[in-house]
Amino acid sequence: MTQPLRVVILGGGFAGVYTARQIIKHAARARPVDVHIVNRENYMVFQPMLPEVISGSVGIADTVSPIRRIVPKASLHMREVESVDLENNTVTCSPGFRPKSLVLEYDHLVIALGNVTDFRGMTGLAEHAKPFKTLGDALALRNHVIHILEEADSETDRDMRERMLTFVVAGGGFSGVEVIAELHDFVNRAARTYPNINPHDCRFVLIHSRDVILQEVDSSLGRYAQELLQKRGIEMMLGDRLAAATAEHAILKSGTRIGTKTLVATVPSNPNPVVEALDLPKDRGKLLADATTRVRDTQNVWALGDCALIPMPDHTADKPRYAPPTAQHAIREAAVCGDNILASADGRPLRNFAFAGLGSLAALGHRKGIAQIMNFKISGLLAWFMWRTIYLMKLPGLDRKIRVGAAWFLDLFLQPDLVQLRVGKSSGVN
Repeated sequence: MTQPLRVVILGGGFAGVYTARQIIKHAARARPVDVHIVNRENYMVFQPMLPEVISGSVGIADTVSPIRRIVPKASLHMREVESVDLENNTVTCSPGFRPKSLVLEYDHLVIALGNVTDFRGMTGLAEHAKPFKTLGDALALRNHVIHILEEADSETDRDMRERMLTFVVAGGGFSGVEVIAELHDFVNRAARTYPNINPHDCRFVLIHSRDVILQEVDSSLGRYAQELLQKRGIEMMLGDRLAAATAEHAILKSGTRIGTKTLVATVPSNPNPVVEALDLPKDRGKLLADATTRVRDTQNVWALGDCALIPMPDHTADKPRYAPPTAQHAIREAAVCGDNILASADGRPLRNFAFAGLGSLAALGHRKGIAQIMNFKISGLLAWFMWRTIYLMKLPGLDRKIRVGAAWFLDLFLQPDLVQLRVGKSSGVN
């Protein structure tokens, strides 16, 4: 009997999960496959919708999809990756309930680990800034904001009250812009519930190191988003960056201090420590792959998603250009990677990644957005509607589409629920 092809995939995001699905779907019957996914959670997060968890526009569980449902024939291991032995083709994972590490052998290794928020070298950020990368981060921020509003409603000290009602977000990319827009909407709607909080007393600040936010889209759309947010009262501190933090202040590189009890940092984003530890070709901390998604100077190691640099179709030595870390690119990289692993095992030619991208979308709150689709630039209500329609279609599973669609429809008419969800265990005292 033919031995199964053993594939170990590190990471349970779009890149990793869709690679597993591609391999299992297209594996020849004569060549069985044994696919293992290593991920800390048993679900895949739909990142574009995380900001809406803050306001409760979607249910907490509606932004995630169980990995076992998407790829039921893959083996899932909810573990941390401890080490990768490239010479012996093994991956060592953290212990579970038993004090014994899990060792997985592989014929092919796929590295699809997402970036992590890294506060090293930035004084006080690890203690006082809130990252925004995971579902847990989004839920923690929502709970924190509700707690702030509850406390501010009864706070009599003027200076403390100002700090409590000041919300600061560092990072003017998609994540930071959508978080500040969602925070602004949520706090202003929620403030009506509190008799002692006037929405005009709330302050919102976005910090960005460039002159225009949303560098990922055309500058005209970035300026539109910037002006729109400023008209709503969101302050822009441009050409500056977050340098440090205390329990009471966000401190910028310029020396400016902003009094706040809510500091959200969507930057800096750095490669996963597992990737940093690998003795493989890298540039700026990311793994260098060729157009087939195979890591340079290797035969059985593949990389894609946030942790990889995969050349785009128009990539040249004079003008290097790599695939951006977006879901649409990750899904198509996964299709190429999955096919090429099977082709490599069978001795067939490999194919190249050749996807230029369909465009970019961002939600700006208040039913406004921006969209850059092919050569078309769209802003306002239509762009917001396109954002919701396109991402609803991309959600894995019909049940998720129905739940999110219903939540979005009800959100048009209903006020948000100001429920702080505490996840700590009870004391056990009756």
